[in-house]
Amino acid sequence: MTKAEMIDAVSTASGVSKADAERTLGAFFDFVVTETKKGEKVAWAGFGSFSTTQRAAREGRNPQTGEPVQIKASTAMKFTASSTLKQALNGKKK
Repeated sequence: MTKAEMIDAVSTASGVSKADAERTLGAFFDFVVTETKKGEKVAWAGFGSFSTTQRAAREGRNPQTGEPVQIKASTAMKFTASSTLKQALNGKKK
């Protein structure tokens, strides 16, 4: 699904204009980025949580030449699905 398709779907489902849906989705994603950059965890009950994790510097390999390459340390975004979301995706376990 593209950004435009998501905006259309949210607009239709919520009964708001596409411009309002785009502003709302943009504000949500901006908030998640801002908070996780500060080291905070952003959780939505019943859906999941966004957080960051630190990746250490390491040595990799150039796949074409096999030469060693140094990969810098970095911060990565992490999403953890809630148990409610997992059940919705996989069917309820009895």
